[in-house]
Amino acid sequence: MKDRQFGRTGRVVSEIGFGAWAIGGAWGDVSEEEARGALHAALDAGTTFIDTADVYGDGRSERIIADVLKARGGERPYVATKAGRRAVPHVADEYNRKNLTAFIDRSLQNLSTDCLDLVQLHCPPTEVYYRPEVFGILDDLVQAGKIRNYGVSVEKVEEALKAIEYPGVVSVQIIYNIFRQRPAGLFFREAKAKDVAVIVRVPLASGLLTGKMNAATQFAADDHRAFNRNGEAFDKGETFSGVPYDVALDAVEAVRKLVPDNVTMAQFALRWILMEEAVSVVIPGAKNAAQAKANSAASDVAALPTETMEALRALYRERIAPHVHQLW
Repeated sequence: MKDRQFGRTGRVVSEIGFGAWAIGGAWGDVSEEEARGALHAALDAGTTFIDTADVYGDGRSERIIADVLKARGGERPYVATKAGRRAVPHVADEYNRKNLTAFIDRSLQNLSTDCLDLVQLHCPPTEVYYRPEVFGILDDLVQAGKIRNYGVSVEKVEEALKAIEYPGVVSVQIIYNIFRQRPAGLFFREAKAKDVAVIVRVPLASGLLTGKMNAATQFAADDHRAFNRNGEAFDKGETFSGVPYDVALDAVEAVRKLVPDNVTMAQFALRWILMEEAVSVVIPGAKNAAQAKANSAASDVAALPTETMEALRALYRERIAPHVHQLW
């Protein structure tokens, strides 16, 4: 497993991390045994970065992580969590001192630690990025010793650009994949210039870029790929990267032709992301040990040829960009 600098934090992390949404919920049934097995497999493969959130399974994801790390002992990986989505209603005014402190105290308990490595505002309303007092609260929580660093998880490039104007923001988590290429423009340049860590989520476009789905694929009722295709529960861009399912399936077949024989499409898609120097870590999810092990192996995939990169940019520009580029 290769490592990368995590922005200006002084930390070095594995370039492929572990996205812990799937072991919390909203991806169909994942048993405790499967969840623990997936995390153990990722850690065994050299993963040193775990991304979770307080709302993943209402804390289930955080608690599983704490249990697995306690059982393993040794040096603790870098664990990033998120706060804000517990707010009801989910509006900017709810990002206040009382709520943020309570959310972070709960995550401290769930993760069995006295200080959180990284807390990310969890895709807050856009207005929050225009409220310096919210970031002042996070500064105070750093001073209080409850969190070491803070960052943001965003939906839109514009939110990312606004967030990194705040000097305390050390990281931005954003959707970036073959079907969502806009961050590679202005945002990545600005993040590199300010030495802000970039965490890439939804790297496989909710599984589309595994190449294993088709028009007949069925999803469980509690899987967001069934209930959130049009943004019914949260931002539409989190599900299949916001690309219409039929359009995406056609594009997947074009991608398939570019995948070398000795790697899976998922590994190919992860390696495409890692071609970008601004990326600090990519966080594919895994529902079992086999998926986690395969994800980790993408760190060993050879660099993609220039002609392949150009073909994927053309694919995005011609087939995908009209559906997503100006929305996120």
